[in-house]
Amino acid sequence: MKLSEIKSALKGLNTIAFQLPNGTLVPNHFHVTEVGKITKHFIDCGGTVRNEEVVNFQLWNANDYDHRLHPEKLVSIIELSEKVLGIEDLEIEVEYQAETIGKFGLEFDGTNFLLTTKQTDCLAQDQCGIPAKKPKLKMADINNAPTCTPGGGCC
Repeated sequence: MKLSEIKSALKGLNTIAFQLPNGTLVPNHFHVTEVGKITKHFIDCGGTVRNEEVVNFQLWNANDYDHRLHPEKLVSIIELSEKVLGIEDLEIEVEYQAETIGKFGLEFDGTNFLLTTKQTDCLAQDQCGIPAKKPKLKMADINNAPTCTPGGGCC
């Protein structure tokens, strides 16, 4: 989800709810403690220099049960971040505390913001000797394939 998409979704909501990948909701007394731009400048294992930028939201639970972050307040925090930090319309990554800090993608289902799982990956698989995935074939498709016949010239 991009920054413009969350701002648009927030404008139609009365409350904000974030749902973890396991279906549980982040406690409704959470705070967004940071909105920022993270720039990752790195070299992959194949020697290619890469740059990635994301908008980062950090969610945090406090013992402050009496205050709730309202949609209009989060929109104002986002707009201030865009202005002061020069944040563009980038993809959002969410940090949330589990056993350690977890990084999540973000989607919206019309009601809740869904924290989606992220996976590591090798960006230079062709350089690392990792074999390409073989296509999965259905046996039914193989049986319908043309076959060679004696004298047919295909062998």
